[in-house]
Amino acid sequence: MSTFQDRVVVVTGSGRGIGKAIAQMFVEQGAKVAVASRTEKNSSEAAAELNAIGPGTAKGYAVDIADFASVEAFGKQVAADLGTVSILVNNAGVTRDGLALRMSEEDWDTVVDTNLKGAFNAVKAFQRGMLKQPDARIINISSVIGLTGNAGQANYAASKAGLIGYTKALAKEFAGRQVCVNAIAPGYIVTDMTGGLDEEIQDKVKEKIPLGFFGETADIANAVNFLASPAARYITGQTLTVDGGMVM
Repeated sequence: MSTFQDRVVVVTGSGRGIGKAIAQMFVEQGAKVAVASRTEKNSSEAAAELNAIGPGTAKGYAVDIADFASVEAFGKQVAADLGTVSILVNNAGVTRDGLALRMSEEDWDTVVDTNLKGAFNAVKAFQRGMLKQPDARIINISSVIGLTGNAGQANYAASKAGLIGYTKALAKEFAGRQVCVNAIAPGYIVTDMTGGLDEEIQDKVKEKIPLGFFGETADIANAVNFLASPAARYITGQTLTVDGGMVM
């Protein structure tokens, strides 16, 4: 039997990139996965692709993770369609880069509302059911930028650092119900975003990575696999960096 056979899993921001790789890992191991993305196109296309892999199932949902009412409705629909959620991966995230001196309120709010409030919204939508599930897990996808900061990304750094603090607080609150809550802080991962960097910039970034190369989305999915599995039953409130050694 697969590790996550018939478990109900929600992965936000899973229409592409890291989130899609995480959703694929769960589907390959027999889970029923809610593929959540902002657009109907991304969510439905990703779910169809994952259903061709099996043996689990995927169902697409279009949801604005930053909107509390939308996420609340999403939570009720997932429960009706798939059952009670036992694993939640808060992966949805956006960037609106710019120097703090020039950053607009809109750019600040967009990033914080999606990256941080979005995780709060999702936990609120699923927590009651999860607290009654054996071996329930919440895994928040933060970033090494939340650990180090980065010029031009004050909003992103604040949201990802906040997500780490939120992880620690939830881990303490939910420990009595044996719900483990952890975060993963990816470094530079090969996605559409890093693919847009020119070769010279990529080479400069790689010089800061001891292993000397960018990670793959599968590296993050593998870390989620571990933290969501019974093998990680005694780990909670932690942040696992998956960054080739960039942050030590």
